[in-house]
Amino acid sequence: MSGFKVAYEDQHLLVVDKGPGLVVHPSRGHAEGTLAQLLADSARGGDPERAGIVHRLDRDTSGLLVVARSQDAHRRLRAALTRRLIEREYLALVQGRPPARAGTIEAPVGRDPRARTRMSVGGARAREARTHFTLEAAYQGCSLLRLRLDTGRTHQIRVHLRAVGLPVCGDPVYGVAGVLGLERQFLHATRIAFDHPVTGARIDISSPLPADLRRALARAERLS
Repeated sequence: MSGFKVAYEDQHLLVVDKGPGLVVHPSRGHAEGTLAQLLADSARGGDPERAGIVHRLDRDTSGLLVVARSQDAHRRLRAALTRRLIEREYLALVQGRPPARAGTIEAPVGRDPRARTRMSVGGARAREARTHFTLEAAYQGCSLLRLRLDTGRTHQIRVHLRAVGLPVCGDPVYGVAGVLGLERQFLHATRIAFDHPVTGARIDISSPLPADLRRALARAERLS
């Protein structure tokens, strides 16, 4: 999957299913072709350059994110995110096996002082970060985890999992590239749920694993 598709939309918001390789916001080195620019005609709110995008995903992380279509919807969705009222679940295939079937990783995340493009536990200007995990399946040498975020720091899941000895398979920055034939990290935002900011109706959207991650998971199963 490349680019993006719309998983849900109404007059107030969109839920976008983003493919790998698509940068969310314009940044140094990625001035053109971002999700924000692709949504410029259909979404708004917050920073004009961010086209109503309420939260972000890393370039090579696929899956769901919510986008506002008005300033009011953006303000309400950002408030819900701050209050941890937007549920965000991810699937990650990691190297190794966690010591328990479920747990919480709680460690501050900040900028890595040795590499400005990386984040690290306890890095510069570190902020609190909390990631909950549940073991979905165990394979030979790797595990499929379902993760839920309380906070949304840059690279939070990837940094937290590396810190506890469970790097995400295929992660070229915090793990080992090319594991199981992967060309990116095995990390997918699989579910998002929240109360609609205007109507109050419950929105609960899921996204299946993309084809490249399904292939890697099948390889893990065959090797087990």
